Amino acid sequence: MPRLRDLDLDRHLADPALKQEFVTPMFDLIAPRYDAFTRLFSYGMDRQWKRDLIRRVVALAPPAATVLDLACGTGDLAFGVARAMPHSHVTGLDASPQMIALARERKPGVVGAPEFVVADMAAIVRPDSSVDVITAGYGFRNTPDHRLALREAARVLRPGGVMVTLDFYRPESALWRALLIGYLRAAGNIVGWLWHREPVAYGYIAPSIAAFVSYRTFAADLSAAGFEVVYIDVHLFGGVAIHVAVKHS
Repeated sequence: MPRLRDLDLDRHLADPALKQEFVTPMFDLIAPRYDAFTRLFSYGMDRQWKRDLIRRVVALAPPAATVLDLACGTGDLAFGVARAMPHSHVTGLDASPQMIALARERKPGVVGAPEFVVADMAAIVRPDSSVDVITAGYGFRNTPDHRLALREAARVLRPGGVMVTLDFYRPESALWRALLIGYLRAAGNIVGWLWHREPVAYGYIAPSIAAFVSYRTFAADLSAAGFEVVYIDVHLFGGVAIHVAVKHS
């Protein structure tokens, strides 16, 4: 497998056919330190954002919900939802085998611990309208085609079902966009080199945000995929947002 630094990042981000070839090995590499990185770069705010996401799920979902956590990583959200909704059935999906391996190794400490499966969130092996709730933390930005993945989420979600997502978005302000992306690029490259000798491992986040959409455009994409956006919680001046969406009946 080629080193990440030998791949053309801009080319892989621009081409949906190539993006997953970069993203999956990158997440396999950073999996052991992924959660630490997320908390470090958000100055600890990631914990509160995820608590807010789970709170929204609990408020809207039936107690015994069938839940899919897309791009689940090492299982933060999946375990959080399972703790908050002990009668639910939670399954975490991720394209990175190493992420899934680490999620399975975590001590759950909850009744009805989540299942974890290596899977593509743009091709979910579930029947139509078979899921009550979908969650996704930093997931849609990393798919080759987030609009395709949104349509797939809408397919498996039952009418009236809820999807709650947390992600980084491309800030609409040119000045703030330059500052945020510049910081993430520089700091990510440094941490990537210190932790893995692969600067692009964490430096990736900056160009991935630059190549993504704004939180407002993502809301429009949700609507186009068959959802009604009922709430948006914006952070970091549009750099991060939680979207709460309900599938049309």
